[in-house]
Amino acid sequence: MTGFNKLTKADYTKTTLRAYFLQNGFNYTNYQGLGYALVMYPAFKKMYGDDQAKLAKELENNSEFYNTNPNFLPFVTSIHLAMADNGYEYEEVRGIKMALMGPLAGIGDSLSQFCIAPLFSTIFASMAMQGFSLAPLLFLLAENVTLLAIKLIVGGYGRKLGTDMIDKLSSQMGTISEAASMIGVTVIAGLAATFVKMNVKVSLAAGQVQQGVKQSTVNIQAMLDKVAPALLPVLYTLLMYYLIKKKGMTTYKLVLITVVLGIALSFCGILK
Repeated sequence: MTGFNKLTKADYTKTTLRAYFLQNGFNYTNYQGLGYALVMYPAFKKMYGDDQAKLAKELENNSEFYNTNPNFLPFVTSIHLAMADNGYEYEEVRGIKMALMGPLAGIGDSLSQFCIAPLFSTIFASMAMQGFSLAPLLFLLAENVTLLAIKLIVGGYGRKLGTDMIDKLSSQMGTISEAASMIGVTVIAGLAATFVKMNVKVSLAAGQVQQGVKQSTVNIQAMLDKVAPALLPVLYTLLMYYLIKKKGMTTYKLVLITVVLGIALSFCGILK
């Protein structure tokens, strides 16, 4: 690789501090994807030196969908950089990166929004009510210092874990990446089955109509649920994936298509 340079501890720390930029460029196509690429840019630029094609490819790869808690992002970026610094390609890193996204989002959101913020706001609100004028400033200072400490701690731990993992498990990294990819796919499938709602409203008549006997019907949705619950949501999600990856359609077009189809099929009595 042309102009490849090894990273130093200072590069990891710099990337950790750039976690504050994760929300920059947030959009509803790839969420924090652009922000993730922005966070990693200086480290990639140093690593790949004059190899502009490799740098561009890495930035493009890391602009894909991502959504996690900014305070725990350094754990992911440090592992990512440790693997990249040891010659692993993005395809080998991607599974681990995606597998960590959801759990760290849950932990980070719970800790920052439902633990740290309420704790400090309770303490300093009480001080403010007693007339202590610096309470709001101290609240902001205490919360931000705590969140900065979390970033630095998880970033350092991620670097150590990534380096140790590579040293001890270098021969098994392919298996680890594959397992992480499977976890990521499982999480996405679970989200699709949980949040995508598609139910068939149509029922089919069963048997011949006899005088004085109520016509029996077969509920298509009930049949599908017996065969494979949430089959339609998963199939529709796979269709969206196909249209994005193979046909190059944007998520904005797919949202519009989904809205139009939903209204039309609901109006026709096919879906509910």
